[in-house]
Amino acid sequence: MINTILAIDDSASMRQILSVTLTAAGYAVTVAADGIEGLEAALAERFDLVLTDHHMPGKNGLDLIVELRANHAYKTTPILVLTTEDGEPFKDAARGAGATGWIEKPLDPELLTELVAALSEEAQQG
Repeated sequence: MINTILAIDDSASMRQILSVTLTAAGYAVTVAADGIEGLEAALAERFDLVLTDHHMPGKNGLDLIVELRANHAYKTTPILVLTTEDGEPFKDAARGAGATGWIEKPLDPELLTELVAALSEEAQQG
């Protein structure tokens, strides 16, 4: 079951959209402004789901995912990449890094909440 979500994006407006959308859906949301801040937050507190932008200063999303997957606490945690990339090479790289999936920007808040609910249901059954 997903209760806590870490949302990482270098865009303040995207962080706000993610926070408002997911909080309204009943989740506890923590936001981080870049991959370094996101990694620090993830290591300080265990989250049930991580949403990360890919193109960020300091540490990009795929590098962050690789580091999270190396941590035992995040071996099976769903991690979704928020990105404008839609090509197969990026999707292959995201899978290779350990991403559970991706959501293409611009973000559809309804699609996001449906996807998180589906992941939560899957986690509850698994």
